[in-house]
Amino acid sequence: MFSYLKTTAAAAGFAALLAVAAGAAPQSLAQDATFDAAEREAIGEIVREYLLENPEIMREVFAELERREVAAQEARQREALTESAELLFRSPDDVVLGNPEGDVTLVEFFDYNCGFCKRALGDVMAMIEKDPNLRVVLKDFPVLGPGSLGAARVGIAAFEQMDAEEAARFHMDVLNSRGQIDADRALQVAEEMGLDMARLDEDMKSERVREIITANVELADKLGLTGTPAWVVGDGVIFGAVGEERLTQAVENTRACGSPSC
Repeated sequence: MFSYLKTTAAAAGFAALLAVAAGAAPQSLAQDATFDAAEREAIGEIVREYLLENPEIMREVFAELERREVAAQEARQREALTESAELLFRSPDDVVLGNPEGDVTLVEFFDYNCGFCKRALGDVMAMIEKDPNLRVVLKDFPVLGPGSLGAARVGIAAFEQMDAEEAARFHMDVLNSRGQIDADRALQVAEEMGLDMARLDEDMKSERVREIITANVELADKLGLTGTPAWVVGDGVIFGAVGEERLTQAVENTRACGSPSC
């Protein structure tokens, strides 16, 4: 499942407290001309002794630093969602599943080699079957190596020759393939579907395909995404293969209040 490390800002803050406990004065205190060297050393010792006598404060400070970093990340996500809404929800380069005129759009950032994306595919298709007003946008986010990048290039180029139904079939067939998925496997699926392979070979090497993948990666970076699957619905981001129930609730909440969490 999608996972991420503790925020670097929180870790840095915790490290600063540890430095004080070890006897090092904070940089701001060390540079403050209001205090002489002896006073700064005395203040540092007071802080050190207090922290050693009350170590639970470190946990509280760490939790607060992490809370602030999460809040800052959410603020950056909201800003990115606002600035990139057209590219995120309405790009003509993306495959759309479900109702193209649906009242709620669920965006999935996926990688063809992501095992959790394979699992999530069943959730998405079940949601589409149950919800006739759901619109699902698929964004290639090839983060799992050269094979994923090659498959993404083939897929984006192949969609030029497909209607919506064919694009959905291609996506499912490639994603459900066994073993490592790469350009060769994606090309095999395209050939089985009867695509013009000469045109496909030319299109997959085009600047346009490279630009689409670059735009998706840059958008994912703005949203703070580091793995797949990742979802955008309403004004929020959801990380990981969270299951049909949670995604359905996020869609229903977005209908009600514009956010995955009302």
